[in-house]
Amino acid sequence: GIRWMSSLEAKIEDASVKKPTAERLERLRKEKINRFRNQHKINVQGTDLPDPIATFEQLQREYKVHPKIMENIQAAGFQVPTPIQMQAIPVMLHGRELLASAPTGSGKTLAFCIPLLTHLKQPQNKGFRALIISPTRELASQTHRELVKLAEGTGFRIHMIHKAAEAAKKFGPKSSKKF
Repeated sequence: GIRWMSSLEAKIEDASVKKPTAERLERLRKEKINRFRNQHKINVQGTDLPDPIATFEQLQREYKVHPKIMENIQAAGFQVPTPIQMQAIPVMLHGRELLASAPTGSGKTLAFCIPLLTHLKQPQNKGFRALIISPTRELASQTHRELVKLAEGTGFRIHMIHKAAEAAKKFGPKSSKKF
């Protein structure tokens, strides 16, 4: 039969019909993330990838990055993460493996140093807890310099070893057995 209703009832019924479902909201969220990635030329492969970050402040809010590290990022003059940092930092903070490629000067060093220090949480007197192997002395120096700046005031000890003989002098003759 015919159903009679006021215009107010019709508006209420229309509003209830158009309620977004959880699937629709998730699809819209994914579309928004994909637009963000496309806008910043971020290409990713894999499953269940964490969302990219748009600001460094998100690191402290969402990932509880040490406040001193956040302060050092700001003091170094970094305002907005680069595309490699936007996606690589969340991936590594989620403990996922990563193979990343980006041009020279794009911020790759900071992209892996922030998660490294965050995973270590705090300094401990347990010897070497992280090892970064660089193909050249120049890249090792750059990485060392960036890590020293980033870890300033946190208590982490950052060392660069480029010759075994110098390492033995610096850390003691039994250092190779110890670590």
